[in-house]
Amino acid sequence: MTDQSELDGVVVVDKPMGPTSHDVVACVRRALGKTKVGHLGTLDPLATGVLPLVVGRATRLASLLASASKQYDAVIRLGLVTDTYDITGTVVGGSEAPGSAVRIAGVGERHLSCETVTLAASGFVGSYQQRPPPFSAKKIDGVRAYDLARRRRPVNMRSVPVSVDALTVLSVDGPRVRCRIVSSSGFYVRSLAHDLGDVLGCGGCLETLRRERHGPFDLQGAIPLVRIVENGASVASHLVPMDTLLPWMPAVVANDHGVRRATHGNPLRIADIASATAVPSRSTGPVRILDGRGRLLAVADPRADGALHPKIVLV
Repeated sequence: MTDQSELDGVVVVDKPMGPTSHDVVACVRRALGKTKVGHLGTLDPLATGVLPLVVGRATRLASLLASASKQYDAVIRLGLVTDTYDITGTVVGGSEAPGSAVRIAGVGERHLSCETVTLAASGFVGSYQQRPPPFSAKKIDGVRAYDLARRRRPVNMRSVPVSVDALTVLSVDGPRVRCRIVSSSGFYVRSLAHDLGDVLGCGGCLETLRRERHGPFDLQGAIPLVRIVENGASVASHLVPMDTLLPWMPAVVANDHGVRRATHGNPLRIADIASATAVPSRSTGPVRILDGRGRLLAVADPRADGALHPKIVLV
């Protein structure tokens, strides 16, 4: 353990296969000696790659950072359907399932062409309603879906709106399809694997998954979990500071009077603002409030009365 009481920001962990996202958070809490650590989006135990963690005061920004788009490198195994929609689950169907009476083109000795798979995959680009896997953290009447699934209780998952900006088939090697996906928050690659196999008529499940990007955070700035566990002090050199977060959000620089009002959660008016990157309005959405040194003081909502009302105070 190391004293990291001054750490506030985001540390991007390169998650290994095996631990849950909650396990990673627990490891980093112990290594840093901090209780305020959280993640911005669950990665399944099977998955590896970018897992941004908010540390210290940055935990207050989690809701604003979690909704960013994601990029994945995935391998889909055609011919197998599992109850979890990934290779770790129990096989429940598919053309390659034990005892299957049907072997279709695309699996086994005969393989689907890259063109055929690409054409099927193109149907998942854009916005549509996706049904999450039964083994997921979604809640049904207040109960996690995976808790119901483990107890063999009915899991009636409702479809949710998702969007896929890009889906590129990188290769088709026998029953394995490797692809790169850029998707919205809330998108399940396991469901994509299941649904693609369904469209192709052979079934499918997710075999490997690596998240390459979460919003502005990517693998280039990620630190392996084992390095944090071995030396918590190494986090400091990889920390994304508070003041550099939310760069896509318009900003205003408060004058001295405005700084005092912002830090107490009071609304700011034009007289409290020294400069701005854009004219704040309700249509621009949330606005960062900075002081003259560029410190992030708060995130505010522009209201109809023309004032900026802090909703997240950071100092």
